[in-house]
Amino acid sequence: MRGSQSPTKYLLSKVPEVTIYFWIIKILATTVGETAADYLNMNLGFGLQWTTVVTVILLAVILAVQFRVDRYVPAVYWAAVLVISVTGTLITDNMTDALHIPLEVSTAVFAVALVVVFAAWYRVEGTLSIHSIRTPRREMFYWLAVLVTFALGTAAGDLIGEKMALGYPKSLLMFAVIIAVITVAHLGFKLNSVFAFWAAYIVTRPLGASMGDLLTQPRANGGLGWNSSIVNIVFLLVIVALVGFLTVTRVDRIENDARALPS
Repeated sequence: MRGSQSPTKYLLSKVPEVTIYFWIIKILATTVGETAADYLNMNLGFGLQWTTVVTVILLAVILAVQFRVDRYVPAVYWAAVLVISVTGTLITDNMTDALHIPLEVSTAVFAVALVVVFAAWYRVEGTLSIHSIRTPRREMFYWLAVLVTFALGTAAGDLIGEKMALGYPKSLLMFAVIIAVITVAHLGFKLNSVFAFWAAYIVTRPLGASMGDLLTQPRANGGLGWNSSIVNIVFLLVIVALVGFLTVTRVDRIENDARALPS
């Protein structure tokens, strides 16, 4: 430091770089979130209310750990995403099944809520970049946006599936095409990176749900009828393996993330 310059502190990024590994784990976590919520609710007989209570408590504990660590820790971060995927599903399920709110209404409510979150985030912080998640306040906005995107993706995905009645394979293909279009628009036509990221983030929710339903729903309902417990275990093992790989290789750390910020 020189003269009267104020001291500086270095804050590390609390989120990973967006790589192919990010999207693979995100989709797998989304699929597990869909099947795990159904498994706890129906197969184990927890019921919607108790499944929601247990999940919210678990989410609070994991987020408390996430906020306490001073940098991106793959195991903690992806555990939070995994539990948030279950929580987002349950929020929509409660609105639909317990409160009997039409999917059209819940989809609109979550869409407006996401706009409000982004507007507040930008107004307070002046940026929506995920490369700047280095303070508790920005991290709060980030996780709130993630939660709303999961709820919105669940509601919108269920609404599309209900209205269009495409079946699981066609729904899976449709959402994959939407993500491909967003990717091409970003890479080839310079679609705003922040908009592209969050648009793809929302669509991966119904994509993962369609994958989970295709694998685990009975053949009579258009699924493959695979055992949901086995699907969950296999997907969780893949997630654990990828998170272990990222922990060791550090390939998803944001480069030069120790940036000087004024105290």
